Amino acid sequence: MRRRRGTDGSLLASLPWTLAALGVAVAPHVRYLPAWITAVFVACAAVRWQTERKRWRLPPAWARILLALACFLGVLASFETISGVGPGSALLAVMAALKLLETRQRRDQFVLLFISIFLVMATLLREQYVWSLPYLVAALAVVVTAWLRMSTADPEPVRDSFRTAGRLLLHAAPLAVAMWIFFPRIATPLWSVPIDTGTATTGLSDTMRPGDISRLSRSDAVAFRVQFEGAVPEASRLYWRGLVLWRFNGSTWRGDEPAPDMGALQRIEVQGEPVRYQVTMEPTRRQWVYALDMPYGWSLEKTFMTRQQHLSSLQPIDRRVAYSAVSYLRYRTDSDGFHRLGIYTRLPEDSNPRTRELAREMRRAAPDEAAYIDAVLGMFREQDFFYTLEAPLLGRDPVDEFLFESRRGFCEHYASAFAVLMRAVGIPARIVLGYQGGELNPLGEYLIVRQADAHAWVEVWLGKAGWVRVDPTASVAPERIENGMSAARLAGIGARWGMTMPSRFLHRLQLTWDAFNARWNDWILGYGPENQGLFMQWLGMERPTWRKMALVLVACVAALTAVTSFLLLRRCRPPRKDAAARLYARFVRRAGLAPGTGETPGAYARRLASAGLAAPGLAAEITDRYLDARYGPPDERSLDALRAAVARFRRSARARRAGVPPRTNEGQPLTR
Repeated sequence: MRRRRGTDGSLLASLPWTLAALGVAVAPHVRYLPAWITAVFVACAAVRWQTERKRWRLPPAWARILLALACFLGVLASFETISGVGPGSALLAVMAALKLLETRQRRDQFVLLFISIFLVMATLLREQYVWSLPYLVAALAVVVTAWLRMSTADPEPVRDSFRTAGRLLLHAAPLAVAMWIFFPRIATPLWSVPIDTGTATTGLSDTMRPGDISRLSRSDAVAFRVQFEGAVPEASRLYWRGLVLWRFNGSTWRGDEPAPDMGALQRIEVQGEPVRYQVTMEPTRRQWVYALDMPYGWSLEKTFMTRQQHLSSLQPIDRRVAYSAVSYLRYRTDSDGFHRLGIYTRLPEDSNPRTRELAREMRRAAPDEAAYIDAVLGMFREQDFFYTLEAPLLGRDPVDEFLFESRRGFCEHYASAFAVLMRAVGIPARIVLGYQGGELNPLGEYLIVRQADAHAWVEVWLGKAGWVRVDPTASVAPERIENGMSAARLAGIGARWGMTMPSRFLHRLQLTWDAFNARWNDWILGYGPENQGLFMQWLGMERPTWRKMALVLVACVAALTAVTSFLLLRRCRPPRKDAAARLYARFVRRAGLAPGTGETPGAYARRLASAGLAAPGLAAEITDRYLDARYGPPDERSLDALRAAVARFRRSARARRAGVPPRTNEGQPLTR
């Protein structure tokens, strides 16, 4: 007989569960994976399902090898590396897809479920959103349910499988919580994984050209959140310093590579009271660290101040960071050397000639530098300049075209034009990029600074006054500085939902969700070494060390394991025998002769009588009473009759041991 070469269909019932578990595990990665990987996964799943249904042959080994090699090279070409969360999750998805094409037995499906668990956990290496926890629980419930469906020989209702999976996860939950609370936190990870959040908002760039910041102003993404220790300063004073740009090639502004300057802090003269606050900054993949202008103290490790008095990290911020800072709203900054002020007056010789001529004319009409600055700001305020996100594209001389033709622009247009007008007459000027304002969330009493709050302003050198902040945008659109972008955001939130007017309800809902996210970041994601130490001290542990934490963790895990095992044993122990069975077991013990395997109660009674261990009538009566009480209709009288018969047998057995002849049911001595 010719042997069948295709599948036997034995996996037809369990394969949908395997595919469901893989689908749930891969779903969060789809947005980060190249489209061809998702297509390969879907195609392999469809082919494997049809193969099992139609009893086709699985692809040969050489075809699977070639496909695996092609996919590996595709991942390498797409990511230019095979290390990291992105390439790693891509390889796992490809591995799961190709493993489907060689799945023949149940053990192969178990391997796929292991891969599913790794894919589920890999989502936590990208980002831990609020929805990450319910997704994790739901995905693990699907995987465990698939495991149970494949492990049982007898099919059971799907509802029972889900119930069992949920019960198993509930048993594991206390152990997971104990591990999360007591596992010793360390400041640096045991291994270095290049986190690929995929949601890190690049935000401000290290260059600025017309139109860059206006694109950010359409984004509601959170840049950072701020919790002030005291009163929140006025919106017009909330300038969040990011980086300083001073190199200008005629159209684009650039800054220096961040480098520490040991004297930068000493060149700041502070006045007034300090403002203390805590910042939770979203990942940016950039080095600069934002602080209220002017920063004077910070807690973030490996962070320094540059010679232009902005903060920078030694490494790009590729994960959410939290730090405390101290700033002064009133200050004076000296130059880093008078001979270096000339670099802040440089302009390309052949760029923006009309702007240069305008600057010289206005400077000749002004008695001093301060009057000239006021005249430039007055020009922006009094003439037909417009503040808009929809500024036209500018050409080779963007400042000339902006000042003399379009006169429409965003903050970067006005900052660039103002700085060029200053430099054209020899006044040192530089551009500061950062954020301005923010939105106070009344639900959590913290400030939300979004990408839409990105802003550019100018600092000019005025001799004894040092570097002075001048914001030309305030002359054109003072409401932007006084109210921030919150009003504009409120006006647009309804449009995003298809409404023609602003929706305060939706705005309130958005703030509620943000407050929930902020608490999740503080209490769950922010549970690091410092917070863990404070929590342990609150529990009564003095000077918690990693050794003490490890001992507490082991003790808690052992205790929880013992409690869980005890509960499982209580649940799984055999049910107690009913009263009739217990009375019959007492009768058997008194008789001193164990029933044989498969021996019926009637046969056992006859064997007792033939062995002289019980009166024939009494043994038969006990058997009849037992069968009535055990298998007949529930009746207390049957149970009482069995109890009385067993009591008589106990008395007769005691009399037999004492040498008294046993009696029949009528009380006559029994003769052999």
